[in-house]
Amino acid sequence: MKLATLKDGTPDGRLHLVSRDHSRCAPAKAAPTLQTALEQWESVEPSLRAEYESLNARGGEAFDPARAAAPLPRAWQWLDGSAYDSHGQLMQKVFKLPPVDTAGRPLMYQGVSDRFYAPTADVKFPSEEDGIDFEGEFGIIIDAVPMGTDAAEARKHIRLVVQINDWSLRKLAPLEMKTGFGWIHAKPASSMAPVAVTPDELGSYWRDARVDLPLQVEWNGKRFGSANGYAMSVGFDELVAHAAYSRDLVAGTVIGSGTVSNENYREVGSSCIAERRGIELIDMGEPKTGFMKFGDRVRMEAMLPEGTPLFGAIDQKAVRG
Repeated sequence: MKLATLKDGTPDGRLHLVSRDHSRCAPAKAAPTLQTALEQWESVEPSLRAEYESLNARGGEAFDPARAAAPLPRAWQWLDGSAYDSHGQLMQKVFKLPPVDTAGRPLMYQGVSDRFYAPTADVKFPSEEDGIDFEGEFGIIIDAVPMGTDAAEARKHIRLVVQINDWSLRKLAPLEMKTGFGWIHAKPASSMAPVAVTPDELGSYWRDARVDLPLQVEWNGKRFGSANGYAMSVGFDELVAHAAYSRDLVAGTVIGSGTVSNENYREVGSSCIAERRGIELIDMGEPKTGFMKFGDRVRMEAMLPEGTPLFGAIDQKAVRG
């Protein structure tokens, strides 16, 4: 099942079903918004699936991603992991940080959740001097998860898979990391691709609660990276269980994978500029690639090998705020 939220002048938009080939869409009858659907998932899912199959058979209107908000335009909670070890190790070198002793615990922080940017929206930043960077990720949206849920049970609560651009301001990050008190300036709101999909839409490419597909990233029309999402050190089920250790998780909580990264980054490229700069630091002694300038555009998309679309594309421009 594929779902999108089209803008209708309200903060949460109007929930729509999207056809498997992304050519058509139709308003959902079973729930007006995605948040409503998530809060009542077990009761509304059968009706939504029936509507989805009907849409794939006939009818609907043309689906225009430019009309789409993020699938969940605002969320009760956004928790972002850092589940790709190759990326984490490079970032430690870039920021001259000592190795992190996690004691086997996944890395995760709580970010801005009052909005997720639409997939084609221009994104405002205060200054190019802050080191504007994109970060391509996969993510999930869950229904309500009780405190203490283990990973095996947590997997049942993963209702939707999404694609995310977790914007970062890299020159501010080291200052905030040194305080030991978390992000404020370095982590503005993130963006989502237009379509959220149920895990079954990925078929065999949803494996071990991971997305086993490459995330294609282009910067100003040039290929930047194609790292595969499967290389997470822990799956999304384990990230959910980690987040639920000491609290209930509300329906509509969004959990990110962290920047998609592979150990063979020199061959497959990167999903963020900071990682490219880290590679240059190792190979050439100093970073050569600059961060984004106002007017620069980043595009991200993952699809099935035969070309079937999944999440649609994030295609955004950085602009002066």
